[in-house]
Amino acid sequence: MSDPSRSTLLSQSLRSPGSFATGALYPLHALTVLNRNRQLWGYVLVPILLNLIVGAVLYAGLFWAGLRWIEGFVAGLPDWAAAIGVGLLLQLLLFIVLLIVIGFLLVRFGVVLGSPWYGQLSEKLEQLVTGQAPPAAPFTIQGSITDIGRALGFEVKKLALTLGVVLPLLLFNFVPVVGQFVITAGGIVLGATIACLDFLDSPLERRRLLFRAKLGTIRRSLPASAGFGLVCLGLVSIPFINLLAIPLCVTAGTLFFCDQIAGRDVRS
Repeated sequence: MSDPSRSTLLSQSLRSPGSFATGALYPLHALTVLNRNRQLWGYVLVPILLNLIVGAVLYAGLFWAGLRWIEGFVAGLPDWAAAIGVGLLLQLLLFIVLLIVIGFLLVRFGVVLGSPWYGQLSEKLEQLVTGQAPPAAPFTIQGSITDIGRALGFEVKKLALTLGVVLPLLLFNFVPVVGQFVITAGGIVLGATIACLDFLDSPLERRRLLFRAKLGTIRRSLPASAGFGLVCLGLVSIPFINLLAIPLCVTAGTLFFCDQIAGRDVRS
């Protein structure tokens, strides 16, 4: 079987040093790789079923409630804001934020529940693309406890990062109209960063990198990591599409790692 990272003009261009557009193309590349390597589908189908269940619960509980809140909030704006169209624009921005929040929660549950399959998918992909991958540690009770502890610690650190950005952003609520735009922009940047952490984590975690080192790897991969994170954030924020997007983005993250990060500057 040919190396999937070298089989198309698209994949050849992705191996060049990353631009924003290069990073943004990785989900498309992942779709091509999965289509050509159907032996990987077994690591995708079960997580998709889990995502369908989690997504149904989240959308039933949060989506319609969020829409009602947005309508009530916009209805309470001053008359001058509605007259110049600010209300409509703000309603659109808050709707985008609502989709990002639900997508964020879906990824949280989806990545954790699907982690056994995603880890294997990422390892198989790295072997397929590079011919090697860090060997999996033998199963031991102590090792499993350590892995669970690292996974929980990773989620806690992402939560701390989120709170560290969101809480200062909330101060902009005291700035009429403009503050909402600042909050939306900050939320999108934060969401893209978390998306990078989520979907690049499988190959980075196999190398036992610390949280700060993972953030540093993402920073050193700019601007490609920005394009990758924003596109993945968009995919996991689109209702129904996001139910299929998580395994696609996990695949894209491993391919991104193989092309843009592996063998360059990965520090523990």
